[in-house]
Amino acid sequence: MYAKQLYAAKTSLLDYLTKGTLVLDDYPRILDAETDIENNEASWIVDQLKNNVLLDNESFGVDIRTLIKKKSVPQLFLSMFQKGMGRLKFDQLTEITTRAVQDFFGQMPVLKGEVERWLARKQTVLIFANSKERQGKITEVLHDFEIAAQKVNADRIQMAAVNIIGQSFPQGFDMPSTKLVVLTEKELFAKVPKKRPRQQHVENAERLKSYTELKTGDYVVHVNHGIGKFMGMTTMEVDGVHQDYMTIQYKGSGQLFIPVTQLNLVQKYVAAEGKSPKLNKLGGSDWAKTKKNVASKIEDIADDLIELYAKREAEKGFAFKPDDSYQRQFDNDFPYTETPDQLRSIEEIKKDMERERPMDRLLVGDVGYGKTEVALRAAFKAVESGKQVAILVPTTILAQQHFDTMNERFEGYPIATGILSRFQTGAQVKETLEGLKDGSVDVIVGTHRLLSKDVEFKDLGLLVIDEEQRFGVKHKERIKELKSQVDVLTLTATPIPRTLNMSMIGVRDLSVIETPPTNRYPIQTYVMEENAGAIREGIMREMRRNGQVFYLHNRVQDIEKVVAEIEALVPEARVGYIHGQMTEKQLEDILFEFIAGEYDVLVTTTIIETGIDIPNANTLFVENADHMGLSQLYQLRGRIGRSSRVAYAYFLYQKNRVLTELGEKRLEAIKDFTELGSGFKIAMRDLSIRGAGNLLGKQQHGFIDSVGYDLYSQMLADAVKKKQGKKVKRRSDSEISLGIEGFLPSSYIEDEQQKIEFYKRLRQANSHEEVVDIQDDMLDRFGDYPAEVDNLLQITDLKIIADQVQVERITRKDGILTVTMTRAASQKLTGEQIFEALSVTRLRATVAESDAKMHIKLVIQPRMTQKDWFTQLFNYIEKLKEYV
Repeated sequence: MYAKQLYAAKTSLLDYLTKGTLVLDDYPRILDAETDIENNEASWIVDQLKNNVLLDNESFGVDIRTLIKKKSVPQLFLSMFQKGMGRLKFDQLTEITTRAVQDFFGQMPVLKGEVERWLARKQTVLIFANSKERQGKITEVLHDFEIAAQKVNADRIQMAAVNIIGQSFPQGFDMPSTKLVVLTEKELFAKVPKKRPRQQHVENAERLKSYTELKTGDYVVHVNHGIGKFMGMTTMEVDGVHQDYMTIQYKGSGQLFIPVTQLNLVQKYVAAEGKSPKLNKLGGSDWAKTKKNVASKIEDIADDLIELYAKREAEKGFAFKPDDSYQRQFDNDFPYTETPDQLRSIEEIKKDMERERPMDRLLVGDVGYGKTEVALRAAFKAVESGKQVAILVPTTILAQQHFDTMNERFEGYPIATGILSRFQTGAQVKETLEGLKDGSVDVIVGTHRLLSKDVEFKDLGLLVIDEEQRFGVKHKERIKELKSQVDVLTLTATPIPRTLNMSMIGVRDLSVIETPPTNRYPIQTYVMEENAGAIREGIMREMRRNGQVFYLHNRVQDIEKVVAEIEALVPEARVGYIHGQMTEKQLEDILFEFIAGEYDVLVTTTIIETGIDIPNANTLFVENADHMGLSQLYQLRGRIGRSSRVAYAYFLYQKNRVLTELGEKRLEAIKDFTELGSGFKIAMRDLSIRGAGNLLGKQQHGFIDSVGYDLYSQMLADAVKKKQGKKVKRRSDSEISLGIEGFLPSSYIEDEQQKIEFYKRLRQANSHEEVVDIQDDMLDRFGDYPAEVDNLLQITDLKIIADQVQVERITRKDGILTVTMTRAASQKLTGEQIFEALSVTRLRATVAESDAKMHIKLVIQPRMTQKDWFTQLFNYIEKLKEYV
């Protein structure tokens, strides 16, 4: 402020650099930061003008682009794309093209094939082993598989050969222009992460809440202080104890340091259209007003939801009979071992069916995770009770595949099946319709043909809908009519955010299958510029293992031109194509020919997006991937990776194209979520990229923007529970301050995001078993941990028990431990119980009461070590649990 009046010339940081200093410019990020600064500055200027603090025509700083152009210091610009760099003139342009290398999951024959290909092109391969000992072991393993490799020092590399170096390197890459390939142990032996069976008491809705990771610069919402910007993690020493803090920047210069023990009060900000929010002022009254305003609007929405609930609860449906020996035999005939999630989902669905209230359950599970088997068991149960079942699917091919699976599973049981799609002849359709009307067809699978007015059921009991979002508005209306009278099970891989939200606040019941079947590998996902060499290489690699390829080109008018280009690029390949303007008959013929292996490459539009099951197709190319929605990309990627082979997905964008921020975020997200079972993480991330949108058919954008999606959902769920007369479960949030160093040091976990992930998981843990799971994960990923981490795990265990006992605070000062109970717990506990609990410890105690709260002072005995008094304290709190 007043710089113009006080200083003659405008200066910047660049003016203070010594001559010849090299400046590195991360240009796209600089422009992003400039936009942020301008927005914050604008709102600050408005405030200052209102208060008559600013002089007229005051200017702040210099436009960064102008500054960079004018300065004659040596500058090096870094950018993903050359386009979008304004009109900057460069003396020299160096293009470094690197590609990610695939993970081999210890499959040495696959590695051998790749190495032979690299060496044939005279490429130099460097394999980094984490130590000299590992260098020797890897050399032996490669020799066993006849891969010629030599141990070398980093300064003795042999060109056009395989070199094994005994030092660590963060990540592998392929740099074609320099003929260099770098591999690390991570790529060679990447383990498929084993999903642990989750604790049974974890609600399905709870699982949906750990979907989004925090990065520095993200907007966050603190429940009590409002919207700020996350600036990273800081380790600070307070009262002689180190602890990790989250730094949040508020409007102006306000900063808040939040101990990680209070992570639950902070949520990532998600709003409509991914727009940047207005930051709140620390200590201001704006946030309280905003929350109050939103809370009053939420009341009306909660009323609508209550009505929906009441209607649903009051409806009388059909209670299916419990499982009998026939059902158990059918379940046991399943030739594979069910995953724990599958078993849990089956149990939840059967319980629902046995109730009188009509079922409305959403089953979320990744492509190929066994949703169909769950649906078939529900269908069998319905037929056992004398009811008919309709399975509604979006495509004809999928109908055929479901029909085949169904006939295979129902073989040997007196169940009559039928199919209704445009492929049936008139006579076949007539026969099937009569069978549905007279009850001789028990289970029917079909496309929207099933929704036609001429389809009448004798006694429909269960409707299974696969990927409901694929049906049009008219079809949905008809589905709604059918739904009102029967039990409904909806299957989906990536739920649309609105459906997800309905489940999270309990309007629909939700089952989740997250555990992958055995022998599944995560799909290797690459995001890259269109490159003829990489396309040929990908197709040839698939053909060498007798596999097939999907090539997605989403424009019908020039699809034949693309077919010709691929035939010219890979003359060895047999190429076919399909698109939505073909007749159903043409489509079916070509798809069945592809399934029979008559084509190596199928060029296609997004028509393959849903439900074609071709286990032999394990490579996918998607042109202009930055134009597609995230859930759509995820669905497309789900077409491959359905067997025990490693699958490859290439998401391509045009050369020299400036990716929009939204497109870039989408591609980044799809690359992030390569682990198995990430379907609804994708839906949640899509929600945070595209914005939360209109969730319950009401215009709620404004409210969501003002408090963020997570807090909005929480407030709505609480309002609904209150109106239902249910208690809003308030888990007490014990504050534990024992003067012990309990945190994750950077020397143990370096990466900030991983740190936050583990703090978040510890904060959400509800039992000792979950803490042990987290402990195992840490040991697996980062090795033995230091004393600070051990303390953190013990404090987490203590906090879980303290929360259950409704302890408000535990502190340690001058050899005295003070346990302060909440008012609710203080009313329940008697003095006798407090002293009775002391029987399990060697600590002496005094009890005082003030402000209707009990304060229990436990005296640490002389010569007690930290381990001693902590164990005594833990035992005491655990004993109190019996009385509260």
